[in-house]
Amino acid sequence: MNATSFPKSEMRVVLLEGISTRAEAVFRAAGYSRIETHATALDGDALRAALAQAHIVGIRSRTRLSADMLGDAKRLLAVGTFCIGTNQVDLDAAEALGIPVFNAPYSNTRSVAELVIAETVLLLRGIPAKSMQCHRGGWSKSALGSHEARGKTLGIIGYGHIGTQVGLLAEGLGMRVLFHDIESKLALGNAQPAPDLDTLLAQSDVVTLHVPDTAATRGMIGAAAFARMRRGVQFLNASRGTVVDVQALADAIANGHVAGAAVDVFPEEPEGNADIFESPLRGLDNVILTPHVGGSTLEAQDSIGVEVATKLVRYSDNGSTLSAVNFPEVTLPEHAGSHRLLHIHKNVPGMLSQVNAVFSARHVNIDGQYLRTDANVGYVVIDVGTGAAQADALRAELAAIPGTLRARVLY
Repeated sequence: MNATSFPKSEMRVVLLEGISTRAEAVFRAAGYSRIETHATALDGDALRAALAQAHIVGIRSRTRLSADMLGDAKRLLAVGTFCIGTNQVDLDAAEALGIPVFNAPYSNTRSVAELVIAETVLLLRGIPAKSMQCHRGGWSKSALGSHEARGKTLGIIGYGHIGTQVGLLAEGLGMRVLFHDIESKLALGNAQPAPDLDTLLAQSDVVTLHVPDTAATRGMIGAAAFARMRRGVQFLNASRGTVVDVQALADAIANGHVAGAAVDVFPEEPEGNADIFESPLRGLDNVILTPHVGGSTLEAQDSIGVEVATKLVRYSDNGSTLSAVNFPEVTLPEHAGSHRLLHIHKNVPGMLSQVNAVFSARHVNIDGQYLRTDANVGYVVIDVGTGAAQADALRAELAAIPGTLRARVLY
């Protein structure tokens, strides 16, 4: 249990993996001066040493925060994953330690959507294969197999933030847009929901995936799904590598059922840039392969840096946990004129009455109180109009309540 509060001037922020300098600027503007940055991921003892002094840590996709790593980081208050995915963090362990984790689910939406549209045009024109022929000294000046995007049907599987953006951009090219999602979604523009996945696959000239990695989506596009697509379809996956059977895709391309593909994500990806990339899709002229860079633009990385750093600052300064991926979500007002106490505890019966008893015993009036729970953790925020010394004393008593995970007072 962590029961220590830190003034902002003493808090250490550690940012790994070359996170955008815009993130550091957000922290400095908020008054955080002890900022440590690393251009690459850390692991083993180096990561453990960096975490030992960190109150806030920011990572991207390559740093792994296991339960053991998190357990050894005694000062750690919050984690930011400066990307969409959070699989690199043991979220259950973080929650059990009272550590909220924040990510950036939307900041690279435009970047991914633009790449998908660009690749759609290239595939419909047969450019990947023509480009490779030119590289080998060939020259195939022909309109055979080359088509405009206008008038073609784009089938979007997964109509979330990225899928909707892809649809709107595609309509700007004159494409007809169909979409399929497991949830009912409001169609944007002239997009139409397909009655089912099979209908979308059968009617689409281009199929693009924008679904998360879940038990329901893993392996959802395999040999049977490719067989249901119309012959000559163009296929794109910029979502998650686990969704597609890449060997089945390679087979469908080899037999001509799939005319071309663009793939940015893979079931197995190299750990680092120096490692070898292996895939049955390698060497196929009509396939665009990219190294998981759908959201990797400078604009997206800057936006992600601002978004996640802002969430971390707001939690550290204010206690708000809005959009935390593993934690009860509380949106809090400012607390001018009050000291704010944060109490994170196991979600067991009677905890709130014990918290309130601390204030009642000291005859302290509560200016405001906010409580949210999930199945495992409770998070209560209490504003009191006391002096700093009494607020510290209250925090110490709150920390002594059995089942407390963390207790802080915001200076």
